[in-house]
Amino acid sequence: MGGKGLLMAKLVGVVVDADTGVKVECRVQVLSPAGPFVHPDDAILKVGPGAPFFYSDGTFDLETGRGRLQITVERGTEYEPAVVPVQMPARGVRTVEIALRRWATLSGHGWHPGNTHIHYDEKETRPDERLQLDPRVEDLQMTAVSVLKRRELDYATNKYAPGFLTEFSSAHHYVQSGEESRHNSEPWKPGYGHIMLLNIRNVVDPLSRGVLVDPFDPDYPPLSFACDDARRQGGIVIWCHNGQGMEAPVAAALGKLDAFNLFDPGWNDAEYDIYYRMLNAGFRLPASTGSDWFISSANRVYANTGAEFDYADWLDALKAGRTFITNGPAVFLSVNGQAPGSVIDAIDGNPLTVEVLWDSHYPVHNVEVIANGRVVGSKMFPAGSKSGELTLETSAESDGWVAARLSSDARDSFAQPVFAHTSPVYVNVGKDGAHKREAAASFDWAIERSLEWVNTKGRFYTDAQRKEVVDLFREAQQRYKAMRD
Repeated sequence: MGGKGLLMAKLVGVVVDADTGVKVECRVQVLSPAGPFVHPDDAILKVGPGAPFFYSDGTFDLETGRGRLQITVERGTEYEPAVVPVQMPARGVRTVEIALRRWATLSGHGWHPGNTHIHYDEKETRPDERLQLDPRVEDLQMTAVSVLKRRELDYATNKYAPGFLTEFSSAHHYVQSGEESRHNSEPWKPGYGHIMLLNIRNVVDPLSRGVLVDPFDPDYPPLSFACDDARRQGGIVIWCHNGQGMEAPVAAALGKLDAFNLFDPGWNDAEYDIYYRMLNAGFRLPASTGSDWFISSANRVYANTGAEFDYADWLDALKAGRTFITNGPAVFLSVNGQAPGSVIDAIDGNPLTVEVLWDSHYPVHNVEVIANGRVVGSKMFPAGSKSGELTLETSAESDGWVAARLSSDARDSFAQPVFAHTSPVYVNVGKDGAHKREAAASFDWAIERSLEWVNTKGRFYTDAQRKEVVDLFREAQQRYKAMRD
């Protein structure tokens, strides 16, 4: 990491966009002749799993030993990673220019990437520098950090007040601060769950409740109240962490959610299970995603707003379901010519024509069409596919939804499996199917189990507080019972 005190060579790197020649921010990995990762002493390092990288504003320099080293450079997910071997002399300066080539320019087709869930923890000492680089290194047009509370931990991003962060934004990079409002029943159990609040002007209190504050803080108020407070400010509400939390089916049934974050982070099991059941219950919930702690994955949600990026339009597109989520591949879905977020009126038994298109830098090994939570068509590529299409016909016998998803055996530099998933196209036939009754029954059962916790283990200052939570859960439960019966 410099070898100070020794006579060494100096590597100088310049990273540019291959098409424009303009210097671009990026992630850089330099493996020294001896093998270890080396970086400038003052570099901001990538946080998260997988291969180590440091951030660069487009130039970097560091001392290194004699011999062959390897430079890997990445920027977002629409650029091909560049891998460049360099033979270093015993001493002197070696300058290398590295051109990054795009394999896709999705903004040219109206698709603009964002990350809806980011925090910097209490160990981050340079949050301003990191937040200046993160949106540009990741090539994000919408970046949302958020305030949150867990005991007395001083999350570095709590310094940013909710709203538009002008000092980190530009014409191509919109950066804002939102809020994660949270409840856990035990230190690492989700309790009511976690929600992201975007586009808010003021903090919604409390940031956390229950054990996330201290052992004696009440399990009150419920998250649904925070949803209401955020919306009164013109904000939007995104459920986090793949639907984990006992209040997720409550908030969904009561119409308090605008979108649903999957894979933030990616270590939760049954990523799609709750989401599919919510769609089966008839809730129109767009797919979104984020990386949670720092930029700890390449996760991003693309929203279709047209040729130009505009933050308000991007939020509208997210709420309307004109989205797909990914950590690499681009995936596009149409059902009878209609894109995600659309509602199709269909006749029982009439065919639906489904088309899935994809492009990817990483090989895709499995492409699937999902209808009402079941795979109704798929295509496997044992050797991997970087582009293609899948067209099939299916039919709808009741109200439901259709979506597409991609998976891969490949892993990215964060060591995450490569994936993509569209938001649904909704199908209106005019009658309910068995999938809706089954989903409603499962949520009815889940709420009953949650109420046992509220009534026997939940901490409240007054009986009136407990009754408010019970009444809220019962109201949602009754809606599921009506769907089920």
